[in-house]
Amino acid sequence: QVQLVESGGGLVQAGGSLRLSCAASGRTFSNPVMGWFRQAPGKERDFVAAINWRGGSPDYKDSVKGRFTISRDNAKNTVYLQMNSLRPEDTAVYFCAAGRVLTSYHAPYDYWGQGTQVTVSS
Repeated sequence: QVQLVESGGGLVQAGGSLRLSCAASGRTFSNPVMGWFRQAPGKERDFVAAINWRGGSPDYKDSVKGRFTISRDNAKNTVYLQMNSLRPEDTAVYFCAAGRVLTSYHAPYDYWGQGTQVTVSS
């Protein structure tokens, strides 16, 4: 089992920044890939970024490249999503997920956090 707790969401104006955190506990060694997904009202859950605890290059959704950065602190078992130059279309509930394969598909991720709301006003 892996437990994930997100934090850091909120309301920000367009062009602003937020940093999301995801604290992981439990069998993280068996699920080394951490991903961020988001879901806007009436839309499907959408990949944002993913990273492997064991290293390697992270992966990003095209529309967030250059604006968002995913990083990890292995000592704290925490993954971060630094979001800069936010746009109203980034508004969504952001979810942290843990899995065994670095992929943009949500199905292979076995564990999910409760989500944190990000709202970007124009």
